Amino acid sequence: MADQSKRWILMTTAQTPTNIAVIKYWGKRDENLILPINDSISVTLDPEHLCTTTTVAVSPSFDTDRMWLNKKFGCWEYLKTTWERTYDMQELIHVVRVSKKLYSSLEMTEISLSSDRYQRCLREIRSRANDFEDEKKGIKITKKDWENLHVHIDSYNNFPTAAGLASSAAGFACFVFSLARLMNVKEDLGKLSAIARQGSGSACRSLYGGFVKWNMGKNDDGSDSVAVQLADEKQWDDLVIIIAVFLPVMLVLAARIINFEAHAVYCDSDGCTWLVSQVSSRQKETSSTTGMRETVETSKLIQHRAKEVVPKRIVDMEEAIKNRDFPSFARLTCSDSNQFHAVCLDTSPPIFYMNDTSHRHDNWLRGEMEQRRRFTPDISGVEDFFRCIVAYTFDAGPNAVLIARNRKVAALLLQRLLFYFPPHPDTDLDSYVIGDKSILQDAGVKDKNDVEALPPPLEIKGNIPAQKYMGDVSYFICTRPGRGPVLLGDESLALLSPETGLPK
Repeated sequence: MADQSKRWILMTTAQTPTNIAVIKYWGKRDENLILPINDSISVTLDPEHLCTTTTVAVSPSFDTDRMWLNKKFGCWEYLKTTWERTYDMQELIHVVRVSKKLYSSLEMTEISLSSDRYQRCLREIRSRANDFEDEKKGIKITKKDWENLHVHIDSYNNFPTAAGLASSAAGFACFVFSLARLMNVKEDLGKLSAIARQGSGSACRSLYGGFVKWNMGKNDDGSDSVAVQLADEKQWDDLVIIIAVFLPVMLVLAARIINFEAHAVYCDSDGCTWLVSQVSSRQKETSSTTGMRETVETSKLIQHRAKEVVPKRIVDMEEAIKNRDFPSFARLTCSDSNQFHAVCLDTSPPIFYMNDTSHRHDNWLRGEMEQRRRFTPDISGVEDFFRCIVAYTFDAGPNAVLIARNRKVAALLLQRLLFYFPPHPDTDLDSYVIGDKSILQDAGVKDKNDVEALPPPLEIKGNIPAQKYMGDVSYFICTRPGRGPVLLGDESLALLSPETGLPK
């Protein structure tokens, strides 16, 4: 190793996307290794809109492994922990009041790396580290040196850490990918996915772009439970994904009671919107880990799903992706989402991830399709129309994910969404529709005046007013299929200081 008196710091920064499952992973056959009971398939989302950025650093001057998360995530962790402990309104008000103080005072939150999931990933990467040399910087690290060197890690999400947005998938994928590149690990992405899987199951799918399959595997050690890419993002690049993030009613109410910048609950993506919108309603009181365990232990439907239903759906979905067969893709996606939540309801006690707003949105979409079908006589039924233009899916959370077959359909869909779910008067459109804003242009919507001027649907006759749901949606995220993880060569994008190895 180079002379420690130089106190050198070696850093790597990477960016990794999140993903949305279209054939769900639910249930483990091994809790420690996170081995699933069925295969799953996902779409990787464009990291320009949804990703995790992680900087990892190593230095002989570091005396322990340390990790920081951006302050938004830190507040979320504090809120989530307290929220899951009690559902009393007075306590909830206290939580919001304290989180307000935390948000204004914290720049970065340090978290412990002592959990089994972090330690497994660190141990697996260190065991695969190789010799490294940077002659320009005078750094030489042997394979054995890595065992005694400590790391600093800083991670940041460019999207809110929300129920249903798979932030842990992007987070652990980036954690493993960046550490592997720092320590000169030679394994391919498939083998790295087996390591990321041990941090968060869905993380293995975020190591590839496009359309990704997670093989459940058969080996007891999990060596064959890895992710594989079915097709890259260019295979079906005209798909558009719109995510509706729903407001948690109880927390909004608590925020209003203490006058917690009530208008900002809707409009400030760097403040209250994050704090409020990311704490799910009580429907999310069952964590995914606990929910899976209870489902496997108590549901009879889960075994039928894993053994009989999913294997055929996996084959059919692979064919649909290969052939760009949107009707089949949509039918399979919607059906699997429905069955996933049916399995949750079949659990004892039943698990409710979709809240009232989720169901209202789902019912609205089905009603919309029924009305549209009446104006399209060559389509025989609601499900046929669904398959022709849009798919929906709900993960373990209340947020709705809508997948449009192309930009034209996405523009029409966004018009309808904005008509029925308009922004709050104090919300600016720029923070209400985030991500790929070009869809707004396609929809002919430049500002809130355009939203207010959207014409009522054709099926609304005469002077009958349309029912609108202002305030149901926190914001919409427009995105598309995207690439896998990459290294960021621009040192200015690093989250850690090259002089101290601490957060900037």
